[in-house]
Amino acid sequence: MKLVVVSNRVSRGKPNEPMTGGLAAALLPVVEKSGAIWVGSSGKVRSGNPREPFAEIEALGAGALAMLDLPAAHYGGYYEGFANSALWPALHSRADLIRATQDDYHSYREVNAFMARALLRFRKPDSMFWIQDYHFLALGAELRDLGVSEPLGLFLHTPWPTRAIFGGVPHHRALIEAMLAYDLIGFQTEEDCENFLSCAQDELDLTVHDGVVLSSHGRTRAAVFPIGIDPAKFAQLAAKAATHPDVSRLRRSLNGEKLAIGVDRLDYSKGLINRIKAFERMWTLQPQLLRTASLLQIATPSRGGIEAYGNLQSEVARLVSDVNGIHGEVDWTPIRYLNKGFGQAVLAGLYRTAQVGVVTPLQDGMNLVAKEYVAAQNPVDPGVLVLSKFAGAANELDTALLVNPHDIDGMARTIAAALSMPLTERRMRWEAMMTKLRGGTIQQWFADFTDALAESQLDKGPLGPVLAEPRPSWPLRSATNGGVRFH
Repeated sequence: MKLVVVSNRVSRGKPNEPMTGGLAAALLPVVEKSGAIWVGSSGKVRSGNPREPFAEIEALGAGALAMLDLPAAHYGGYYEGFANSALWPALHSRADLIRATQDDYHSYREVNAFMARALLRFRKPDSMFWIQDYHFLALGAELRDLGVSEPLGLFLHTPWPTRAIFGGVPHHRALIEAMLAYDLIGFQTEEDCENFLSCAQDELDLTVHDGVVLSSHGRTRAAVFPIGIDPAKFAQLAAKAATHPDVSRLRRSLNGEKLAIGVDRLDYSKGLINRIKAFERMWTLQPQLLRTASLLQIATPSRGGIEAYGNLQSEVARLVSDVNGIHGEVDWTPIRYLNKGFGQAVLAGLYRTAQVGVVTPLQDGMNLVAKEYVAAQNPVDPGVLVLSKFAGAANELDTALLVNPHDIDGMARTIAAALSMPLTERRMRWEAMMTKLRGGTIQQWFADFTDALAESQLDKGPLGPVLAEPRPSWPLRSATNGGVRFH
């Protein structure tokens, strides 16, 4: 089948340029090798109201990238408005930060409709459409309205919250109903999948049976597909990066001290405030670690036009300054704080240099930084991953040191323990995590989802006796590899 992948932004992924996020890092290799076409925003907007969206197309290995200029009149309300001021906070269980107007929702739906029209250009009789993330919850319904009958799949890279939290999103019922136009909806964890099925069952009073929702659109299957990375490739990048100037300069500057590293977008879901407070607490409780262990925190700014993000950037900068002012010396800085991104090759080298990787989000769908840190380690002398139990990655990387990011003292103790962990234990924990990474690669994730999406056409028959059954509890079934392959 011909696969069309859709996301908000398309990244060209040049080797030395910073990635825009985990989604880009995940999709580029599989698009390049599979022959899929990846469609999304160019990052530019166009005035007027073009009925025939224009796409700039360029080759990427066996596949291609198609970049669209989105409509200027609706982009702000769609992106900074509804997607990132209503959906993003709700999906990360921050109902207190939900901000949205009726105009924002209208713009969100208009951009979803615009993208649907653009996708008709790439429709073939054997096409499958795989939509990525929360920007396009309603895109499946818009495609169905245009007569598209081919398989439609949606994958949520974010968490999915409880019914009570998602109920705070304006028009949440209409959005859930629109999502049921998809044949298959994938989630990072079983908890996310269960929460969505609960929303569909209780908010819309729909029948849910064995992970399948029955609605006016027909059958929609919800299943779990944890996203992975290419651990072999990342290990190669890390080994090669030892001689990169940024990496070698960092190593020389440490003067033998140990390093912890955090790499995040500057986002309130990432737990940066609590992380910095945990390091401050560690140095206060264990002053012997002063001058012997420091933190490199890379925090790439994003969504600066949204008030919550501007406030966060100011608060993090102030807190870093306070901690460095209290614990720093004329020749030693406790926290090195950088507001810029790095390409994957450099990041791999920085990960390998650090004895501790600190990934402590308050809520995260998966968090590929956790997996990248593990894959980048030197097998002879691996570092230790300190990981929030609220990241989807914690379900797989259970030999990491798991922490509650709301427990500042607990995090401080755990980071100190990571810094002093014996080599034998470090190797044991690392090898167990690498086994998980090798068993759940990005290639396997891609194949599992596309196989399940191709199989979803088998669910298109009559609804049958399921509709007559009482609404049961719904055991979840993780996706299995159905053996169908596309070319």
